[in-house]
Amino acid sequence: MKFGVFLPVSGRAASRKTLMQSAQQAEALGYDSVWAADRLVMPWKIETTYPYSRESTFIVPPDRPFFDTLTCLAFLAGCTEKVELGMSVMVLPYRHPLHWARIATTIDQLATGRLILGVGVGWMEEEFAAMNVPFKERGKIADEQLTLLKQLWSEEHITFHGKYYQAKDIAFLPKPYRKPRVPIWVGGEGQYAQRRAGQFGDAWFPYFVKITPTDLAAGFANVRAEAKKAGRNPDQIQLACCLPVELMETDGPPITEYLKGSVEQVTERLRQFAAVGVVHIGLQFMIPHYPERQEQIERFAKEALPILK
Repeated sequence: MKFGVFLPVSGRAASRKTLMQSAQQAEALGYDSVWAADRLVMPWKIETTYPYSRESTFIVPPDRPFFDTLTCLAFLAGCTEKVELGMSVMVLPYRHPLHWARIATTIDQLATGRLILGVGVGWMEEEFAAMNVPFKERGKIADEQLTLLKQLWSEEHITFHGKYYQAKDIAFLPKPYRKPRVPIWVGGEGQYAQRRAGQFGDAWFPYFVKITPTDLAAGFANVRAEAKKAGRNPDQIQLACCLPVELMETDGPPITEYLKGSVEQVTERLRQFAAVGVVHIGLQFMIPHYPERQEQIERFAKEALPILK
């Protein structure tokens, strides 16, 4: 099983220095990937329920910086050598596919094939309103983008006629460095996300706060079934996920919300995820202050990774 860590792209810790330090530290410690979250605007008032915390509120206040995910990964392509660079996840409807596909392909070239394209449809209705994108059509928009992307990365003369996007006999070069393409990891937990992962994804990549390995396995079975419906080989789709984690000095209570406990507790829980087929986990260390967060990342690498890898 592979492991990655989330980068400090938001909040007070977000800076050129901390971004570079975090990625280089993760690479030196033996992590396999680093992950950047995505946000374009921050409404001052958010009424949409945040689906990834027990409090149902978004944890980043609007008066804090939030770096652009694509720009951060382009920067890190030149600051790292081995670690994979992932988006967790880029909200597809916010950007025109010809534009973001050009940027993503360039990053993959600059990083010599280390990009992971994590994609999703978003959740914050206020952000969609600010971008003038129809919130209720976000799934259809994302599907059309992914359909076009397959042509951009495989064809020489590209013509596309969709509801939202059109292209007539265009070229798109270079193609991705990684062959046959940049891996597409589809985020989201519900049935539509599972269908999208089965139809387009190289991996299903949900973010879970409260989940059992059994529940995750059941969702992945749905993804595989959707892949078969789409005429794809289900065995070509991997299972990955993002999990929040916090290491404690001693055993904590039974883990119910996220991976919080001693190294022994957390590693045992992660073994359960490996047992149901998870091959790659993005770890979000739930420590608010940057220095302490980096200490936890180092501790996990030294005490947990040797056990799990």
